[in-house]
Amino acid sequence: MATTVKIRPHTLVRASGGPRYAVALTVDALGTGLLRPFLLLYGVSVLRLSASATGLAMTVGAVLGLVCMPAVGRWLDRGARSTVVAASMLVRVLGVALLLAAPAGHVGLFAAAALFLGIGNQAWPAAHAALVATVAHGRERDAALAGGRALRNAGLGAGALLATACLAGGTTVLQALAAVTGLAYLAAAALAWSVHVDALPAAAAGRGGDDVPAPRMRALLAANVIYVFCLNVPEVALPLVLVAQMGASPVWSGVVFAANTVLVIALQVPVTVLLSRFPRRSVLAVAGVVLTASYLGFLAATSLGHGWGAPAVAAVSVVCTVGEIIYAGSATALVAALAPAHVLGRALSRFQLSTGFGLAVSPAAVTALAPHGPTALWGSLAAATLLSAGAVATEREQETGLSGH
Repeated sequence: MATTVKIRPHTLVRASGGPRYAVALTVDALGTGLLRPFLLLYGVSVLRLSASATGLAMTVGAVLGLVCMPAVGRWLDRGARSTVVAASMLVRVLGVALLLAAPAGHVGLFAAAALFLGIGNQAWPAAHAALVATVAHGRERDAALAGGRALRNAGLGAGALLATACLAGGTTVLQALAAVTGLAYLAAAALAWSVHVDALPAAAAGRGGDDVPAPRMRALLAANVIYVFCLNVPEVALPLVLVAQMGASPVWSGVVFAANTVLVIALQVPVTVLLSRFPRRSVLAVAGVVLTASYLGFLAATSLGHGWGAPAVAAVSVVCTVGEIIYAGSATALVAALAPAHVLGRALSRFQLSTGFGLAVSPAAVTALAPHGPTALWGSLAAATLLSAGAVATEREQETGLSGH
């Protein structure tokens, strides 16, 4: 059992890429928060598209964005770091430009905009993790990754609140928000590129270069598809259950989402640092157990009826958020620890493929299971997550002798 790492604020900023990079992350997150929650509304209200066509274009854009991940992995393994992060932001500038250029009723340009936004959104996590892994090592790297997630959630939340306050202005304000988002992405890209972080050629080339495969991590990647369902529970599953099935006020959904955001911002770094005394693989398995317990808690809460059901669901959501925090603080860190430096990019890109796929299919899975009752929804999620936790706990990597277990 290792000693808990102690991280001070200035150390965390340095390990995360430095002050300029922290500002870049904040600006990028603010821009994303301004637009992401209202992209569907933009397609419907500004471009006069049908809700189904808008939703389909957004889903296809997010899924097709995953196609870029193998190329991103190879680019990272050639030593690029801040350049890839900046590129993931710049491609979203192009997406916003297409969004602003799209005339009313033109679903093709909206779909193209969603594609470029999807490419940037899918490429950024792997590029960011690779950059952090280059400037920080060991448990300091884990804390830096957690700090980046907390900072990003703060920016997303602030951007979403600002956009919500502006919605009364109608379509003109939505277009203005899109334009501000594009400028934010452009500024963030310039800041990210300016830090000039690259991997050492020796680390990028390694022994054999591109011929050396990345660790397979089959059980970990398969389990991650299920684990990431927790990220959509506050945004998709709980509003569906609370409002559509339990008849509760939409305020409860807002309370759950706000509490989730605040808890992630406040606890992501402390919890990750606290658990740094334990092996990453064990922590990730525990995250699955906590998430399973929360899903069973949701099942019990929904049986309480309309009076106590909504407060009980809100209370259980705190447990779910704790599971999410433990998962987010250990999953990417485990992948970074398992992968040798010369295949880090490919390992992270594979992990992002599983994350992106899980995020893409989880809304469809939740909405398909929910009509069959709480047992079908929460029981299925609990069983799948517990099996995933078991797979994570028992998998042993043969490709590397690194101590990420």
